[in-house]
Amino acid sequence: MMRRILLTFLCFTSAALAGLSGSKPNILFILTDDQGYGDLSAHGNPILKTPHLDKLRGESVRFADFMVSPTCAPTRSAILTGRHEFRNGITHTILERERLDPKATTIAQVLKGAGYTTGIFGKWHLGDETAYRPTSRGFDEQFIHGGGGIGQSYPGSCGDAPGNTYFDPAILHNNEFVKTKGYCTDVFFAQATRWLESVKGGQPFYCHIATNAPHGPYIARPEDKALYEGKVPDDDVANFFGMIHNIDENVGRLIARLEEWGIAKNTLVVFMNDNGGTAGVKVYNADMRGSKGSPWFGGTRAMSFWRWPGTLAPADCPALTAHVDIFRTWAGLAGATLPPAAEAQAEGRSLLPLLEKPDASWDDRILFSHTGRWQKGTDYNLAKSRNASIRTPQYQLVSEAPRPQPTKAKAKANAAMKQGWQLFDLKADPAQKQNIADQKPEIVQSMLASYDQWWDSLKGQIDLNESAKGPKLNPFAEEYWKQFGGGPTADDFSRMDPEKAWTFENSRKKK
Repeated sequence: MMRRILLTFLCFTSAALAGLSGSKPNILFILTDDQGYGDLSAHGNPILKTPHLDKLRGESVRFADFMVSPTCAPTRSAILTGRHEFRNGITHTILERERLDPKATTIAQVLKGAGYTTGIFGKWHLGDETAYRPTSRGFDEQFIHGGGGIGQSYPGSCGDAPGNTYFDPAILHNNEFVKTKGYCTDVFFAQATRWLESVKGGQPFYCHIATNAPHGPYIARPEDKALYEGKVPDDDVANFFGMIHNIDENVGRLIARLEEWGIAKNTLVVFMNDNGGTAGVKVYNADMRGSKGSPWFGGTRAMSFWRWPGTLAPADCPALTAHVDIFRTWAGLAGATLPPAAEAQAEGRSLLPLLEKPDASWDDRILFSHTGRWQKGTDYNLAKSRNASIRTPQYQLVSEAPRPQPTKAKAKANAAMKQGWQLFDLKADPAQKQNIADQKPEIVQSMLASYDQWWDSLKGQIDLNESAKGPKLNPFAEEYWKQFGGGPTADDFSRMDPEKAWTFENSRKKK
């Protein structure tokens, strides 16, 4: 009897997986902002409690070595295009250097072309001008804040509606602002839920929920913060954990709605965070070195949970995977034929073989990461080896070298760029405590040769936005004032003065 049950199960599973390509599931994607890999109780966090995310994780294929970019806009662009952010012209998170290449094909456009209806709720951060917004990039429905976070505004094009806070924010709903009521995360999930209820049962949907929480400023609902007061080092962490608690509850409610609507078995839920941890690393960082904005393992490792009841069997997948792999994976699920430009664009792989069999053979690969953020107007080549890393399945080569100074001798400049590289065996030393560069010079040289080749290939893409000039006023602010009245103050103009010293260092303080 047990053998018959096992054979029946295996036949059912094989039949389900045989139809994975072109099966056209609904896709519900949830992306949090600045939550780290260690900010999950199932990953060993001793204080934070995330029961709904833990349950989602337990029901998912879990990519245990999933690489993202060190900061937010870069990761978002890589997810949407299937290629490294520098190839999209994204080298920062502000100063027009967060704008996604207008010629790039997004996964929303691919899915829309395959018969999906598409909606985005929350954070976009890939260009605030009309031509760069989601509705110009394949999304039927947009419900977004501006800039890199609610209330953030910077010189040029990147900025949110004036006066916005985490409570009752003004949100751009398609082409008009709406003044919402409630806490921002609740607002985004509620709107996404309404949209899902209106489209379910028709064509398949792609629902992209990108919270601005738990990004700073760390402001939680008082009742959520209260859960952690007195248990963590400071108010920032109490708020940060409270913000994640609120996300956890919203995720739980939304998945429960999928079950109530009877569409859970036809819906792939993907949950991710966008970069390394922030406030929470004071408590727990899953024994990793580094955090957001750094090239270390702790700055570039993310959660990646893929839940599809009845189709994907929960399991850990140890393969080296990355945000650039999502594009081909979702296109494959949708049965989409990529046009030539998109085919050439997507440098990631399809994860379908690993979703079918998490321990399947997976060819070795090499992936590159760089924090970008060199000062605008300077030669990006001088930052080539500053805050960069190179990954293979076993090793990570990391450089935190100081910014090389311009020299007349090219050879000296190249030598300066290659100083400061450290090699770590992540299989034996995930905490990156032992630099083994001296012991493995051949591996260092091989990885650097690949990096040099990759860097040289970026010309004409990495510099797309380097000389871009933004508008005098943020587009979101200008449109908000046009709709509701009012106008910029002297402080607004002062803040938007491009001559101010918006360098890497002081912009990090704002972020």
